[in-house]
Amino acid sequence: MADELTLENAPTGPFGLPQTPAVRNLILMVGAALTIAIMAGVWMWSQSPDYRVLFSNFNDRDGGAIVASLQQLNIPYKYSDGGSAILVPSDQVHDARLKLAAQGLPKGGNVGFELMENQKLGISQFLEQVNFQRALEGELARSIQAVSAVQTARVHLAIPKASVFVREQQKPTASVLLNLYPSRILDQQQVSAIVHLVASSIPELSAKNVTIVDQNGNLLSDPSKQVANNNLDPSQLKYVQEYQTGVVKKIESIISPIVGAQNVRAEATADIDFSRSEQAAETYRPNTPPEAITIRSQQTNESYNKSTVASGVPGALSNQPPAPATAPLTTNATNNPAGNNTAAANGLTQKDSTTNFEVDKTIRYTQQAMGGLKRLSVAVVVNYKNETDKSGKISSRPLTDIEKNQITDLVKEAMGYNKERGDTLNVVNSPFAMPEKITAEDIPLWKQADVLHTVKEFGKYLVGALVLLYLFFGYLKPTLNKLTGKDPEQLKLEKEREQKQHEEEIAAASTEEFNEDGSVVELSDQTNQHGHKQLSTYEINLDMAKQLAASDPKIVANVIKAWVSNE
Repeated sequence: MADELTLENAPTGPFGLPQTPAVRNLILMVGAALTIAIMAGVWMWSQSPDYRVLFSNFNDRDGGAIVASLQQLNIPYKYSDGGSAILVPSDQVHDARLKLAAQGLPKGGNVGFELMENQKLGISQFLEQVNFQRALEGELARSIQAVSAVQTARVHLAIPKASVFVREQQKPTASVLLNLYPSRILDQQQVSAIVHLVASSIPELSAKNVTIVDQNGNLLSDPSKQVANNNLDPSQLKYVQEYQTGVVKKIESIISPIVGAQNVRAEATADIDFSRSEQAAETYRPNTPPEAITIRSQQTNESYNKSTVASGVPGALSNQPPAPATAPLTTNATNNPAGNNTAAANGLTQKDSTTNFEVDKTIRYTQQAMGGLKRLSVAVVVNYKNETDKSGKISSRPLTDIEKNQITDLVKEAMGYNKERGDTLNVVNSPFAMPEKITAEDIPLWKQADVLHTVKEFGKYLVGALVLLYLFFGYLKPTLNKLTGKDPEQLKLEKEREQKQHEEEIAAASTEEFNEDGSVVELSDQTNQHGHKQLSTYEINLDMAKQLAASDPKIVANVIKAWVSNE
């Protein structure tokens, strides 16, 4: 047709494109596809899962193995913190960890005895020894990493080569490097446990040849520290605390039924002797009673010396008879038959007697066990007693002397009071200070973490829905309507044009045309000036009746009522 547009004479639009129907449809299709892509991106953004940390602080070898396993398991993942952490959807974290653990991941960068499973044929003895040492170091590192405070560990073993000469034999040594978790430390008992773990795993390795260093370069296995801390055994301190806690519980449990659970406080201090002593004693005592005396040995010695030389002081005194004896003399009657002076004159007799008696002897060996109680001090505070009068008013009063003495006696029995041991007890009756009521500050609703998370999730879905609706009704639907020929504006114009045409037809049909013989010309056979076929009289009357019923239904009701009444 002559009035159709061609590419040569068609007007150009933006970007120099001709404004032909084909070009317009192509642009509309591209815009619709772009809108659908944007809507799909917004939908995927709103439905993106929440990612959580699967593993962090891993080495490159473990990271590659973990990523490969996640790809095989079809589990989505991404990196964070500069690649030091692997994230997976929160609903798959535990499942992924269990599946990776079944594969032995992460291994921690240590190679264990699985290294011996891949031995090559024809390997030398030196390489076998090196691989065995590497495997042993890896197994020890894995065992040390099982300690809760240890994040990673490296073990270096120095195992000398065996020699047939005794003088040339050297003892093995070991060095352990520990990387502890942040704000975590190892006490001396844990360090000693690691030392003995390594020493017990290597033949002929003594504990003093094991060195342990942390990531800060601090020497943990210092022998001087071990000697200095021998008197601070954690087990002993724990025993003292448990003993004191047990005494306090006994006191509070027996006093609480009298004064109330919140009206008594007790503290105990125990002096425990952890020294171990052994004593050996040997005691002698006389035999009692006297008849229990037992002779062990007896010895008697008697000697006689005869002399012919005159003795005595020359003169008249020596010729006088001797004076009578004042004490009996033990002499032998056979050797001295003439009397006392005869023995002195003729010779000297001497008799010695020695007797040994048994004496009681007691030997006692005493070994005192450690952990004995040397002294116990207890302090008890009892609150005033509350009483309610007839009016219901609550008042407090101090305990009477009788009540206080009863509590003191009960406490003594509960604690095992021993005056000879030096135990002390102090019971004080005093009103308790009421604690101040601390009102927790109410966190605003918009600051609560759960509410913020919920609002964030809801806002993400709401924004996604609004964007989708806007793109659909603002761009996609109008574009589709233009492509399918259902443009709302064009449909509105067509509807107005049809309505106007209908009104013109009704107006034209209202004027009847007659033939020359006076008959009415059928409108169905007539055509209007626009070339359209006119409506019949029945259809025109029906439309007029509908318009009349819509504009004034009361008149139509009266007409129908009249028709019914006149039959």
